[in-house]
Amino acid sequence: MILFLAGTSDARALALEIKHAGYGLLTTVVTENAANELKKQGLTVTVGRLTSEDFKKMVVNQGIAAIVDASHPFAEEASRNAMAAANERNIPYIRYERESQVFEDEKLTIVSSYEEAANVAYRKKGVIMLTTGSKTLEIFARKLLGVQGIRVIARMLPRQDNMEKCAKLGFPQKDMIMIQGPFSKYFDKALYQHYGVTTMVTKESGKVGSVDEKLEAAKELGIETVLIKRPSIEYGTKFSSFQDVIRHLAEIFPNNERRQTSGLQNRI
Repeated sequence: MILFLAGTSDARALALEIKHAGYGLLTTVVTENAANELKKQGLTVTVGRLTSEDFKKMVVNQGIAAIVDASHPFAEEASRNAMAAANERNIPYIRYERESQVFEDEKLTIVSSYEEAANVAYRKKGVIMLTTGSKTLEIFARKLLGVQGIRVIARMLPRQDNMEKCAKLGFPQKDMIMIQGPFSKYFDKALYQHYGVTTMVTKESGKVGSVDEKLEAAKELGIETVLIKRPSIEYGTKFSSFQDVIRHLAEIFPNNERRQTSGLQNRI
């Protein structure tokens, strides 16, 4: 059985590739929405944020033989917890991550943390659109909300908990955009223009996360942008293509072991 950290669209596609290659798979995601998408594809899913101890127990209880981590590039805690469990239980850990992209623009500022991004946005003032998700929203709210000369637009997934978090932090309803992408460059341009955005803050999530569309739209409109770099983590075994992940699994599990690993699915 392989434990697979999923949640993004490309991760779901990779999970199916691994399953079709003949491996037993237990996928783990954070939200029910992500779980439903995987269940539609016939995958076995567990839902919730897992601590290092949770991962270790799952490895033992479910007979996990390897961990494939295809979580979001910014899901740093999940990756570290999975690596710790794999290391303690002495099983292979394989990281799949979207390829990084290189962006150049005189109006682009690249930073290493959310706190640094909030500080840059504070200095720029104006209408600031956040496309950084809800997890770190408090960092920006604490620095930017209520500051004279600054309006903050929070754009995030249309979930009730996100709306509640925005309201609790003090975002007025008119400054909440609850919507799910990916979107085209033209959609992003229309959104920036509608709100009169002067600075857009985003993360280096990769092409699948439509970062290039967001930045290209901002560039064409002359909008300032702040890009948060991915966390610096030493993953060890890491690939950026489905084929390389499948190939590495084949090296770890010869054909006879692969069938045995697939058979463990019946334990769930």
